[in-house]
Amino acid sequence: MADIQTIGQFLDTSLIPQHNKEAEKNLRSLENVPGFALKLLQLVASDAPQMSTRLAGALYFKNFIGRNWADEEGNHRLPQDDVVAIKREIIGLMISVPVNLQVQLGEAVSIIAESDFYERWSTLVDELVSRLTPDNTKVNNGVLQVAHAIFKRWRPLFRSDDLFTEINHVLSKFTTPFLQLFQSTDALIKQNQNNQAVLKELFQTLNLIVKLAYDLNCQDLAPAFEESLPSIMGIFHHYLTYTNPLLVTDDDDEAGPLERTKSGICELLQLFAGKYEDAFGELLQNFANSTWTLLTQLGPESKYDILVSKALHFLTAVARSPQHAQNFGSEAVLTQIVEKIMLPNMTLRESDEELFEDDPIEFIRRDLEGSDSETRRRAATDFLRQLLEQFDKNVTDVVSKYINHYLSKYAQSPKDNWRDKDTALYLFTSIAAKGSTERLGVVHTNLHLDVVQFFQTNIAADLVANVDDVHPILKVDAIKYLYTFRSQLTKAQLSDAFPLLAKHLTSSNYVVYTYTAVTIDRLLAMSSEGSPVFTSGDIAPYAKDILAHLFRLIAKGQTPEKIAENEFLMRCIMRVLIVSRESTGALAEFVLKELLKITGEISKNPSNPRFNHYNFESLGAIIKFAGPTAPETLETALYEPLVLGILANDVTEFVPYVFQLLALILEINPSAPLPPRFNDLIPSLLNPALWESRGNIPALVRLLQAYMSRGAQEFIKDPTRLTGVLGIFQKLLASKLTESHGFDLMESVFTHFPIAAIQPYTKDIFIIFLTRLKGSKTELLTQRFVRLFYFLAGTPSIGPDFVVTSIDAVQNGIFGELYGAIVLPGTVKLAKPQDRKIAVAGLTKFVTACEGLATTYHATWVRSVMELLKILEVEPEVPKDDPLAELQSAEIDDVSFGASFVRLNTAKKRAVDMFPEITNARRFVGGAFTKAEDANPRVKEWKNELSEQARALLEQYKA
Repeated sequence: MADIQTIGQFLDTSLIPQHNKEAEKNLRSLENVPGFALKLLQLVASDAPQMSTRLAGALYFKNFIGRNWADEEGNHRLPQDDVVAIKREIIGLMISVPVNLQVQLGEAVSIIAESDFYERWSTLVDELVSRLTPDNTKVNNGVLQVAHAIFKRWRPLFRSDDLFTEINHVLSKFTTPFLQLFQSTDALIKQNQNNQAVLKELFQTLNLIVKLAYDLNCQDLAPAFEESLPSIMGIFHHYLTYTNPLLVTDDDDEAGPLERTKSGICELLQLFAGKYEDAFGELLQNFANSTWTLLTQLGPESKYDILVSKALHFLTAVARSPQHAQNFGSEAVLTQIVEKIMLPNMTLRESDEELFEDDPIEFIRRDLEGSDSETRRRAATDFLRQLLEQFDKNVTDVVSKYINHYLSKYAQSPKDNWRDKDTALYLFTSIAAKGSTERLGVVHTNLHLDVVQFFQTNIAADLVANVDDVHPILKVDAIKYLYTFRSQLTKAQLSDAFPLLAKHLTSSNYVVYTYTAVTIDRLLAMSSEGSPVFTSGDIAPYAKDILAHLFRLIAKGQTPEKIAENEFLMRCIMRVLIVSRESTGALAEFVLKELLKITGEISKNPSNPRFNHYNFESLGAIIKFAGPTAPETLETALYEPLVLGILANDVTEFVPYVFQLLALILEINPSAPLPPRFNDLIPSLLNPALWESRGNIPALVRLLQAYMSRGAQEFIKDPTRLTGVLGIFQKLLASKLTESHGFDLMESVFTHFPIAAIQPYTKDIFIIFLTRLKGSKTELLTQRFVRLFYFLAGTPSIGPDFVVTSIDAVQNGIFGELYGAIVLPGTVKLAKPQDRKIAVAGLTKFVTACEGLATTYHATWVRSVMELLKILEVEPEVPKDDPLAELQSAEIDDVSFGASFVRLNTAKKRAVDMFPEITNARRFVGGAFTKAEDANPRVKEWKNELSEQARALLEQYKA
């Protein structure tokens, strides 16, 4: 076992980018050694290593716990001694370490609690409570940090009996000492109001108390809070309005302890206003008045941004209540709201302009992605729109006066007063947009305003003007207006914008050209009644120019990180290629060369997952649309950069993408033999180490399926390859998380390999299936087995008797038990049309052409026919939580990132109809029965065992 010093050296090395992978490998090699986690904790606790080493250790510990604490069944993966020791040590350790380490260890505690709290860690709350003290703020803060790490998990969860049992367990032990600590902290703050150092620590405690008050009440109002709500809220009100010069910080950018505490109180008030108005209603107006006053006192400095935002969110919640909203409804009050709250928080500040110039990508993300939910502008807009819902005419009239005022100021001196126009446009958008979607932009507008007329009068000129003739922020405003209200403009108006937008891609201003790319992307993504608004013909005249500009802009980056910084440019490339479809062919060589150049650079240090994803989606689009006309050329062009560039260098983040693209390359030329260079890859793909990473599995299975469809002979010639595939299948089937992929693999084995090649292994295959079905059987496992069962029976080269004899080879007579207990009851549960079609094909073969069902298992014949009729006559019940439900065809960029697999939508596997000959299921069944009766008189006799209704249905099918 490595000592703490060795682990520390590995952690230090992991902080050096060029040695990171090697260090990670060394650390991973120690993970299975008992006691490793405790050594990590000891390193984090020790004062001897540098803080960077301790922080790396805390991060590694958190990730180690995430990977290794429990399996998908909830069983501990670590040795029991380690589990017990970690739980025994971690609370005391977390309380004693500095705050930056506490945060990482708190996340680890949260992961452990997710699995073990509270049944397997019932002592935790008692231990936390026992450590609370009347006056030791360092210890108290550690305890509260741990508690918050555990209890904040409740915030996003749906109500359930288990959840409320856990919450009640906590409330019964924690609330009373927690509220006592709240009161003692309040008293200590009053006693130490002139002691700056102590005050700062006490406000850290108070900030954590506010967060925990939210946690404890996030699902339901805690009884102890309800009983003492006026006194508890009295203390919170005191600190909402509290001032102390000792807590005022010199830093204008970073919120201080007082701002953080007040922000937390506003967030808590928002919860109570929205959820517990019955209990909180009488106290609400006092808080609303104080929040209003607070907002009028806060300056424009960035350190107040989150507080202003949270305060506005609370007032928005107040405005949602019809009873309290009336306080805001009069013209006089609305005028005050606009003057004292809206305008100061919507007007562009110096810090916003600095962000525009100095960190443009952050400016764009805040504005576009809702990461500005904590910005003043967004929060003020939300409040204004809530008021608009209640008093649309009044709000429109009041705000319109200010819009006209600012527009006329701009007209007096456009060069000097450009900020006034920016404010006017922001105000107009805030009250004009009443409902929007990601794909279409604003779909409902304020009926008192004409957004098209406003565009023509105030926006179009800025859009048409030369790039340098209008202030860049107003140019962005014009482009953004087009982006926001795109659904309100006609296709002709939008089409006229394409040449203008293509010209704006030549701007030297980062925000201007990025917003242009975003707008082109969103225009091309628009659809109407399920059909795209813009087609390849619409974009063809501009595609080459747009792509050339976008590649030039990306290439300006001098490092892998700078190249990948701006995902909006790459998303626009992806969209142009997707909309261009087959017409991309003319540009394929140029686009492919540029994309591969970018891929080579960003693979040196993958840094922006979204950019990377859109890059690979773009490669997928080229393969999909241009590949079928020149598949060999693409195979040659892509093999080296993808296989030798990414797979050989083990660029972990890109490996699943490469597997998907290689599969697509093989699939676009299905009739050609497997190219030799691809054949050479097979042993590497069957290497068990490659299958250890869960993120690789879906893409690897897809790739192996593509290999089997193009080169089944290459597996049959070398038996080690076939046994390698079967070994992978066994591994996949052993886990709930990968069992579905095991079935995908096995269906391909039976589809592409001759049955004679598989015959020697069939007994082992069914032993694996039956062992899993007997053990931890899941709904997904059962449904996939039933589908495979019928697929084998319905396939002409295999057939139902193969299924009967293969299963009985495992144990004589077991087929009947399996068929009656699992297959037949599971048949009607198949909900997807393709699965039901497979069931019709297989079950029809069983009842019309299976010797096993005619003899040994004839007792199940009538029931089999009845299940077949049910599939044909009864609509499937789609369960609410269908484990087989198709993922919705997601918006192409609606993806999440992490160490897990991310599917490329442009490289999606085409759905294959396994039984294309069945065009009418009832007619197919009728024909099969007619043939069976002609060939075997016994079938006519067996039909007499059916009910009259069942016989009548079969006659209908035959007719």
